[in-house]
Order: sequence, then structure tokens, then C-alpha cells
Amino acid sequence: MTQDRNRRFWNRIAQRYAARPLKDVPAYEAMLAATAARLSPSARVLELGCGTGGTAIRLAPQVAHWTATDFSAEMVRIASAKPRGTNLTFKVVDAANAFYDGPYDVVCAFNVLHLVDDLPGLLARAHANLCPGGVLISKTWCFAGVNPVLRALFRALQVVRLFPDAATLSEAQLQQAIRGAGFDIVDQQVFGPHPQNPYIVARRSDGTADRL
Repeated sequence: MTQDRNRRFWNRIAQRYAARPLKDVPAYEAMLAATAARLSPSARVLELGCGTGGTAIRLAPQVAHWTATDFSAEMVRIASAKPRGTNLTFKVVDAANAFYDGPYDVVCAFNVLHLVDDLPGLLARAHANLCPGGVLISKTWCFAGVNPVLRALFRALQVVRLFPDAATLSEAQLQQAIRGAGFDIVDQQVFGPHPQNPYIVARRSDGTADRL
């Protein structure tokens, strides 16, 4: 399965990933600020694919509780060793099964939606486990918009397990999948030099609360 291969990949590179400095600090800070503006002190937040926890640690003080999840035990082990507040919980669980303690006010998915096996299914679960009016905040690599030479390089690296398996989404396909799950896209921005990595805020568009 793609998920099993990707889990092994992220477990293997977790230490190197944690030690790697941010490539674009201003873009990251701008993303944090945009996300913080969508949070409230009473919010319950679920983060999918939290990695080594940097974003969760920065934003958790602004909400009631932040649950940060990742399917990589090594990533979560590194994240859990960092100083953090009492309202932040790290859990090892894959994205599809992370919604057991909902509903949530906000679901965050930063650089993870292109890595899941079943994007429509995951988005449907996110929608069903958000409170009425809740938001999905995502940042996703749309590899269909990447230079064809780079796409070929990524495919070659996947063969030798030096790059994770990822969907070749276009921006239009990503937007269609989000809307198809019942969301209204209320904001879209690009932070940094890569338009293929859009930041999208999508609001749950109905008032039902049917958890999956």
C-alpha cells in the first residue's frame, strides 16, 4: 500500500527532517499568521500530518486544545520530546482514523493531502467531523503544476524510495475535491515562490453533524 511505503519513508528520514532548517522562514511565518487569524481561544483543533510538531507547538497556545497526529511514530516521538503546553496532544494515527474524538472547530492539513491514499474519503471525514461552520485549513502540493522535468525527477526518486508516493493533483482537481466533500472555499493564498503549493481555507457548508 502507498500508505505503508510512505510510513516507512517518513520514519526513516524523521531525524534528518527534524534537523533541516526551514527553507523560507518569511513564507512560513505568513502561513502561521493567516492560520492564527482563523483560530479562537475556545477552538478544538485536529492537525493531520503534524510531522515533528513545529506548527502545532507554535499555534496551540491560541486555542482550547490542539490534537496533532501523524502516522509516523518517529515523527511523533521527536515532536513529543519538545517543550509544549498542556493543551497540545501528539498521537500516532493515520489521517483517515484521526477523527475519533470529534467534532472539531478546525481541521489543519499542511502538506499532507497529496500523500493520502483516498483524498475524497478523507475530505468527507473531515467535513463530517467538523462543527457546523468549522473550517478545513490546508496547504497542498499540486504536482501537476510542477515543471515536467522536476516531475520526472520525483518519479525516479520514488522508485528508489528517496521521495514519498504522492498524487499528481492539479489545483483545479484539489479545489473540486474540496468542494465535492461539501466545503465552500473562502480563502486561497500562496506563501512563498511556489504557486503549486496553495494554502486553502474551506468552510463546512451545511449545518448537519453526521460524524463518520
